[in-house]
Amino acid sequence: MMKQPRSMALALAFLFAAHAAVAQVRPAKVIIDTDVGDDVDDAFAIDLALASPEIKILGLSSAWGDTALRARMLDRLACETGRGEIAVQAGIPTKSTTAFSQAPWAKAGRQRAHGDAVTFLLDQIKAQPGEITLLALGPLTNIGAAFDRDPQTFRKLKRVVLMGGSIYRGYGAPGAPPEAEYNIARDPGAAQKLFRSDVPILMLPLDSTQLKFDEPKRSLLATVSTPMTDALQVLIAEWHQGTHGKDPTLFDAVAAAYVIEAQTCPMVSLHIEVDEKGMTRPTTGAPNAQACLKPQEESFFALLMPRLLKQRLVGTEVCLAPSTN
Repeated sequence: MMKQPRSMALALAFLFAAHAAVAQVRPAKVIIDTDVGDDVDDAFAIDLALASPEIKILGLSSAWGDTALRARMLDRLACETGRGEIAVQAGIPTKSTTAFSQAPWAKAGRQRAHGDAVTFLLDQIKAQPGEITLLALGPLTNIGAAFDRDPQTFRKLKRVVLMGGSIYRGYGAPGAPPEAEYNIARDPGAAQKLFRSDVPILMLPLDSTQLKFDEPKRSLLATVSTPMTDALQVLIAEWHQGTHGKDPTLFDAVAAAYVIEAQTCPMVSLHIEVDEKGMTRPTTGAPNAQACLKPQEESFFALLMPRLLKQRLVGTEVCLAPSTN
């Protein structure tokens, strides 16, 4: 066998290394499905994704409750950060008893037409099979509907990164017994379909996501003023008024951080069964999910805070509805 000249071998090695470097920095293609507007953690998750070059957001879709108003809020979040090109879709509307705490901010945004979230998701998977990460931050109704409509296409997702479930810890302090987590419990049937779909699932359950955005961090956020940080200040205030909460819990932002940097929440393999009440029970059997079971507060905030404080995303479009005065 003829040996290649050393110069050619070095050139080839350089090309391969360059190609590998490009592959490493290629952003992940992500669709975010979210019930933004009730709790404020969805807004943090979306803003973290918007501020992260590791993610290419193909679309934002609204889930659960008043999905038309949620889509309007997503439009404003994208527009005010200069990302008005991101497709925004409205999901399946449902009845909801949860307070839409950030409705005033959402209603001040411009009115635009939105497509169907389920159709959009399936069309994107068909166009880019095996490439799309679905970041699921709300009840799974849209996701269950997509599976029902076209399970073959749905299974061509690269993975689903899910904020949801309660494995060994429920809401509250460590040691709280597991319970039906909100996103899973709103539509247990849809969750059952997802966990039986054979799509890779990366879970960020209550065990690892109850990290507080406390007063020192809120004070630090107030030291800068950008469209993104100003919006977060208003949304936190509306959430406080609507829920009488103290420190926001950043459940969904932990899931977004995992998409950006997997080391922020190491996973273990489990077999998860979802019951009719929305409990996510680890049982015997072949693993059908991976889950992060321990909070990684230092790693998470080391990623989140610089992204929020150092970004300078500014929209150039008109993002607000016309004044009626």
